Amino acid sequence: MNLRKKAMAFLWAMLSSVTAFTQTKQASPPFEGYLFAYFEGSGDPLKQEQLRLGISKDAIHWSALNNNQPILASSDISQTGGIRDPHLLRGQDGNTFYLTATDMFVGKNGWGSNPGIVLLRSTNLVDWTHRSIDLAKTYPQTFGNVQWVWAPQTIYDPQAKKYLIYFTVRFKDDSKLDFYSAYANQDFTGFEAEPKLMFRAKYGAIDGDIVYKDGTYHLFFKGNTKDESGKEIKNGIQQATSKSLNGPWVEDFKYLDAYSDKHIVVEGSSVFKLNDSDEYILMYDLYTNLRYEFQRSTDLYHFTDKPESFTKNFNPRHGSVIGITREEARRLQAKWGGVPNDLLQPVEASDRYSFTSKGNPIITHAYTADPAALVKGDTLWLFAGHDFAGGQSGYKMKDWLVYSTTDLKTWTQYPVPLKITDFPWAKSGDAYAGQVMERNGKYYWYISTNWSGIGVAVADRPEGPYRDALGKPLLTNKDCFASSHSWACIDPTVYIDANDQAWLFWGNLECYYAKLKKNMIEIEGEIKRVQFPGFDFTEAPWIHAYKGKYYLSYATGFPEKIAYAVANSIEGPYEYKGILNEIAGNSNTNHQAIVQHKGQWYFIYHNGGIQTDGNSYSRSICIDKLDYNKNGTIKRVMMTSEGVSNTYSPTK
Repeated sequence: MNLRKKAMAFLWAMLSSVTAFTQTKQASPPFEGYLFAYFEGSGDPLKQEQLRLGISKDAIHWSALNNNQPILASSDISQTGGIRDPHLLRGQDGNTFYLTATDMFVGKNGWGSNPGIVLLRSTNLVDWTHRSIDLAKTYPQTFGNVQWVWAPQTIYDPQAKKYLIYFTVRFKDDSKLDFYSAYANQDFTGFEAEPKLMFRAKYGAIDGDIVYKDGTYHLFFKGNTKDESGKEIKNGIQQATSKSLNGPWVEDFKYLDAYSDKHIVVEGSSVFKLNDSDEYILMYDLYTNLRYEFQRSTDLYHFTDKPESFTKNFNPRHGSVIGITREEARRLQAKWGGVPNDLLQPVEASDRYSFTSKGNPIITHAYTADPAALVKGDTLWLFAGHDFAGGQSGYKMKDWLVYSTTDLKTWTQYPVPLKITDFPWAKSGDAYAGQVMERNGKYYWYISTNWSGIGVAVADRPEGPYRDALGKPLLTNKDCFASSHSWACIDPTVYIDANDQAWLFWGNLECYYAKLKKNMIEIEGEIKRVQFPGFDFTEAPWIHAYKGKYYLSYATGFPEKIAYAVANSIEGPYEYKGILNEIAGNSNTNHQAIVQHKGQWYFIYHNGGIQTDGNSYSRSICIDKLDYNKNGTIKRVMMTSEGVSNTYSPTK
């Protein structure tokens, strides 16, 4: 081959290599959330030292998986019956996970000594193999006199192409706390060889955490400073650096945390990089204060001065964080629950999230309210308002959600179909209750926006996406002629009667109704009020028909119950029939949809039933059966925790 051909071949090979690398990088799924491995710092001491997991979308607001219960029993994976200091690492292949932990049960055995460490390995984050290593028994010549083996962590060594496990060791006849390390064997069940001294800090150190950046390894640890007599006068988070995992390591003796000068103790430092960002987070455990705080850096040398706090529903001790994908978050949700909606919610147009209802509430990963339902063939479509978070003190609702099911047990969640920002005229910014109706091959979603009015959006499919059909409100408070308060124009419900006429009902304190034109986006004729003896209307009207009669159900009183009335014509006159169901648990409001699916009637409503953060502003949709008496009246709906998902038996 001549020189030119060789050059062209080399260039082609380089281009092919770059292209392959680019394709691989692009094909790699993005990290969209974070997983926190920790042990608990509050509650029963005999239950604290077990592996738990927390999850977050933004690395600041955290939720515990599995209701903050252990994901593995320490008695099954450790010699002592306890584990501490869990460190989680994603392997080089992207799909294997390595977790190390201290094998120690202080709650039962105290601080005297511990035998070694625990190694765990997984390919999916939910199923783990495990092995414990007793250093004294495995390597008696060197470690027979070991007292403590603490805070093991793992890092991949690209030069050796192996995983290095490092940890703090103290011997019974030596007060020094030094770092030892050894390469893990191929199946991550032990060491290739006896651990060797890796780094000896001048005054000793614990809780090492190594991060590689720009050709340098940064070893963060809890260090200290001593006076000439050997008395400790200061402690906190320090670091040493090296160009190689084999050292030499150079201490800089500087304190990085915000508390070292305040004589407030911290430990368990862990550093992780934010997804899609140049920022790194240095987090640490303020273990005497049950707080976990962090500082930021872009170079790992200089950190922000002011510490920030996590928001969380657990009290972690010495843990670690990795980035996770949306698919991994869904896998964790299926196994343990506790994953917030923003990590499960489909984003791409073709994406879907499937989950199984285990009773009421039917959706536990999101706070949903104001249900509306549409049955099309074998499929029930559920349209929901969205309370954005748990424990809210007011209505924060910025979008709507959509789900479907054929059996009321297995549900499909779709990308967000409609947001309040899709209605530029809705200055209130509130995504309140609505309902979807199909007509002429289109789907029309009538929504309310608090005081900005009622709007209508349209889509080609029930799951959307929807777009504003008018560019302005369909109805405003001016149309609520008998009302004076600003939120009178809310809660639209639509029904197409036996004569193919579409009707819209809505209101708060006064119930209004009007005809819709065939185009479904204009009012036809005058707006009227519903009035009849015993009509104590609060909000949430819903119309359905049964055996030739029209049923108007609605919220009454406050806290709200659901009542109903019956008429021969959709315009009335209606006859009050009584209370349909009682006050929904832990919620001042209720809002119902009544539909028939596969021969069975269902009552769909919301309560505040998600523990522990459900309330009147953080609500959850539920479903129970609805049945009629022989005379056409409705039996009182029994709200249940079991719901219908486990007893689904529609009449064919």
